[in-house]
Amino acid sequence: MRQIAIFLLTFLTIGCSNKIQNFEGFKSLPSVQELKFNDDFSNLNFENIKFAYSANNTELPVRFDFTNKIENNIQSESVIDYSIDSTLNLEKEGYNLNISKNKISVEANDEAGLFYAFITLNQLIEDSKANNVNLPMVSIKDYPSLKFRPIHIDIKHHMEKKSYYFDLIDHLAKQKINGIIVEFEDKLKYELRPKIGSSDALSIKWWIELSEYANKRNIEINPLVQGLGHASFILKHKKYKYLRDVLESDWAFNPLKQETYDLQFDLYLDAIKATPYGKYLHVGGDEVRLVKRDGKSELELNLIWLNKVCEFAKKHNRIPIFWDDMPLKHAGVYRPMFDSEISKEKVDQIWNKNESNLMKFIEKFPKNAIYMRWNYQKSDTYGNQKAMDWYTKNNLKVMGASAGQTRWTLMPQNQSNIPQIKSFAISSINKNLEGLLLTLWDDDSPHFELYKRGIAAFAEYSWAGDKKSIDDFKGTFRHRTYGPKFSNNKYAFIDKLESPVSSWLNMLLKDKVRRAAISKEENPLETFIIDLPDLENKGLWSKKYFNKIKNAKASLIISEEVEEVIEKIIANDPNNMYSIEVYNQVNQLVKFSSNIIISLEKLDLSVGTDNQETAMKEILNFEKKFNTLREIFEKIYSKTRILEKPSDYILDQDHHNHPANQSKNFDWQFFSEIYFLEKIKNNYKDLL
Repeated sequence: MRQIAIFLLTFLTIGCSNKIQNFEGFKSLPSVQELKFNDDFSNLNFENIKFAYSANNTELPVRFDFTNKIENNIQSESVIDYSIDSTLNLEKEGYNLNISKNKISVEANDEAGLFYAFITLNQLIEDSKANNVNLPMVSIKDYPSLKFRPIHIDIKHHMEKKSYYFDLIDHLAKQKINGIIVEFEDKLKYELRPKIGSSDALSIKWWIELSEYANKRNIEINPLVQGLGHASFILKHKKYKYLRDVLESDWAFNPLKQETYDLQFDLYLDAIKATPYGKYLHVGGDEVRLVKRDGKSELELNLIWLNKVCEFAKKHNRIPIFWDDMPLKHAGVYRPMFDSEISKEKVDQIWNKNESNLMKFIEKFPKNAIYMRWNYQKSDTYGNQKAMDWYTKNNLKVMGASAGQTRWTLMPQNQSNIPQIKSFAISSINKNLEGLLLTLWDDDSPHFELYKRGIAAFAEYSWAGDKKSIDDFKGTFRHRTYGPKFSNNKYAFIDKLESPVSSWLNMLLKDKVRRAAISKEENPLETFIIDLPDLENKGLWSKKYFNKIKNAKASLIISEEVEEVIEKIIANDPNNMYSIEVYNQVNQLVKFSSNIIISLEKLDLSVGTDNQETAMKEILNFEKKFNTLREIFEKIYSKTRILEKPSDYILDQDHHNHPANQSKNFDWQFFSEIYFLEKIKNNYKDLL
């Protein structure tokens, strides 16, 4: 069935009641599977939906917002009849919701289905109240297309304030997301290995409390404790240095040392204890290169480790999840998964040549594991699809992993990666995979509010499949996030902001310099930061940085357009004002760097003229402007985010150069600006 909005638009076309004209359409998120609009409106509205009745005394589920006030009562006083019936012809987590003239009936397959029925009802009430009309008479049949729909919470580089995580659980539940895989690293206060938990780590007791809160909202929290590779949070400590695969690097364990497993299993035990409602244990295992030992290849060493940790998971009633890239890489079939330019014939040729490398060890691939086929940008390639089919063909369970955030600094790019999220969700549904994970890597650490559009897209396409175009989804996201009045494309500022953010990344850096590496250099001012105008050679700087000037001017025009849209939204009293505030701060930082380049051009072109002194004063005033900008930026971000690591925190070697790991305070977010202003002082100190 099509969305109710389509029905309403149809009625608008042929002429209908003023009520329908006032109702802009039901934009559910995620989309419901089947919906029939019964051509009229009920007598029910926000004011008179107060009581519900269950013939078998089923408890009401946790409810939000407009349904939160609903209470159980006798049938004659209630407008909602609800029940759970496992014999219904519905998928798990499914429900039927019917609104007639004076009654609402809910039939659910299970407790989760009942919970989701009230989520949908809440959205219906919200829209009817916003449009000042009664609830439409509708028949809805709804259920998820994928059974496991978790998001990834990565807290290795920073954490949010405790209250934010509880609010986040509610936010995810409202979008029918049913799982979280939390990457603990050193943010769990391990009891068996207390050295590894950082001084700001959260206790097992606290994580249990969050898990219980989530469980009541049909969200299952599962732990991810990185192993074999990505082990810097452990191996950075002198006490465990002897367990390194390579002594000089804190990245990977030696998989042949028994103490490696003694340590990892202790961490697993605490992580399992902290997540009592979880059924999975994600063991990591990706992006690791090992020294060949005892005549064993890297593939064999990976499988030795994998079998031991999978056996541990089995003993403790957890299903192990494993990033699958290393066996595929060592077997020689990895590259086609990430290359859309390779022909099908070439991919088949590579597999025909190298599949035997996998089959040689097929009996050593644990059967109780789920092999997580992660692919963040090229999930629809023939090579990626072929890899997933290989697992199924060999009776191995496979789950996909898309991304709402990868190595994007300041905010997610590529339309919040929605095209890839949609593509992977649809292929996962078509292939009947175990589920799909939305990874949200904290490597470059944008504010979590900026992940929420990608999360919403994941919720849409993993639940409903291919029901909405990406443009339709974006309108629905604005509708549900900021309010119905903002669904129009004239309020579509997020995509527009991507270009200025992309330009900002290296605006103040020399060409071909990676922002992430700035703090690693002994003299970043000379190595990374752009040159300043030579006050003896007018125009030379402008010629050298012609492209930067062009990009800065183009970015500034877009940023000003974004600012105008944000101001309009704020003036119209949106929902989720905090999200708007965060986006506004992103835009202000981007504008700052663009304005610097434009002011440098003014200075360069004013050399030797009467305007030089004025242009120089403008340059020297940027430090004051930056201090004000940073103060406001941090004030907004710190409403939910903890900006500083403890003074005793040990930064690991982190060969990926994650920006968020480059300082204990929030300097890492502003390294370019900080070093640039220092360079101004050094070069023009005589003019200060």
